Amino acid sequence: MDFSAQRKGGKIFWLSFLTFLVWNTSCIYWVFNSFTSAGLPVWIASFISLIPFGLGSLLMAFVFWLYYRFRRVSSKPWSYTALICLWIAYEFLHQSWDLAFPWMTLGNAFASTHQLVQWYEFTGVYGGTLWILISNILVFELYKSVKSSSADKNKLIIATSVVIASPIICSLTIYTNYQEKLNPANVVVVQPNIDPYLKWNSPSFMQVQQLITLSESVAQPNTEYFIWPETGLPDYVDEEKIRSNVNYIQVHDFLNQYKNGNVISGISSYLLYPAPKTPTATFKKEVGKYFDYFNSAVQIENSSKVQFYHKSRLVPGVEKLPFPTLLTFLKPIFESFGGSSGGFGSQEEAGVFYSQSGIGVTPAICYESIWGAYIAESVKKGSQFIAIVTNDGWWGNTSGKDQHMLYAKLRAIETRRWVARSANTGISAFINQRGDLVKSTSWWVPAAIKEDINLNEDLTFYVNNGDFIAFAGTGGAGILLILLITGAVKRKD
Repeated sequence: MDFSAQRKGGKIFWLSFLTFLVWNTSCIYWVFNSFTSAGLPVWIASFISLIPFGLGSLLMAFVFWLYYRFRRVSSKPWSYTALICLWIAYEFLHQSWDLAFPWMTLGNAFASTHQLVQWYEFTGVYGGTLWILISNILVFELYKSVKSSSADKNKLIIATSVVIASPIICSLTIYTNYQEKLNPANVVVVQPNIDPYLKWNSPSFMQVQQLITLSESVAQPNTEYFIWPETGLPDYVDEEKIRSNVNYIQVHDFLNQYKNGNVISGISSYLLYPAPKTPTATFKKEVGKYFDYFNSAVQIENSSKVQFYHKSRLVPGVEKLPFPTLLTFLKPIFESFGGSSGGFGSQEEAGVFYSQSGIGVTPAICYESIWGAYIAESVKKGSQFIAIVTNDGWWGNTSGKDQHMLYAKLRAIETRRWVARSANTGISAFINQRGDLVKSTSWWVPAAIKEDINLNEDLTFYVNNGDFIAFAGTGGAGILLILLITGAVKRKD
């Protein structure tokens, strides 16, 4: 047994872990703020924070440890290929399992410089991850060659320059020449600015009236959509009986002023089941009744038609108990900061709302707007713009709300769809098909904004093909791990 190699591998793992822990914590420190604001003891909040901070760092460190194992037994090209595939596989895992948290996907880093990644309409954010990995490997090799005065220095300078510059030039060309097709629809986005920790203490009809008043302040006779935030319609509502709900009646009366008007709002809803055999694995039983709670979006129009969408990508802990059999003892803790002790119900597939005039809309609730392929699935079904309803007030005035808003730019580029974003406390915004922030609100102020957005029916390559880079990288990682285990890869340098 090679104990020196084991010690070196351990050092690499723990150094990588500490490095990534600092990086994760500095980027998503605001997660801790949401837990302490919920009134949890600091030690409990710290433990829960380890989910995004510690677990992500451990997975990243494991990738680098595996890379070290590859480097010991295989050539440099094989090792670098393994590093790239393993990292992409990690990112894909971290958006797919019960502890999904794809916030730190490398390709998200360009959300604030969206002019450089217009080619995401072909690759999605995994194209950005691939670009970052290859560029960093080349820069590292160039640094080593310069330091050692290697004969390969000039070749590496050219290769590094081409890899870094080519996507930028391509992107700026696309950005400059991209023209939206004129197909306008007037949309209003509302930001009521209701404290998320206090909203359940005030009468729901007053909150709905505030949303209506703000909507009317900027609406036009031809306004087709009013977008209200997550849980904009408070109180748990029986979906089968919503037409008799006082909040629904208020909204329906409000829409009488607008011939083609529709309201999309977040809503807390539930469904009752006649028997224990239900369509979901999260049903609950109380007083002999079986039911599911949902974090939902609802579309209300002038007719009696009502459409519901149940949030699919649920936040681990708050909305969904990860690995419920293993972590059942944590149910009371998760329930104490606004979640459901047994988890919310959800729907498996992306949804589309359709208006009376035929407009298709993607309803995305908060956290879901991070999943590019999931949004693309809705667009492929006929969505012509994206409506994000969220409540970012849980994090306070931190960079969390800004990061979340910026990520919406990437969804606009991937799908070439306008984004209408309604956030309860900010930042609400309109984002065009190039990812430009056209109009936005300030943090923690009630506001309403309107815009004539262009609807789009064309499908991008990414919408049609999804996260093909992630699938290829994950498959490549699996093959390379098999080769490593079986000893089929041999070092030649």
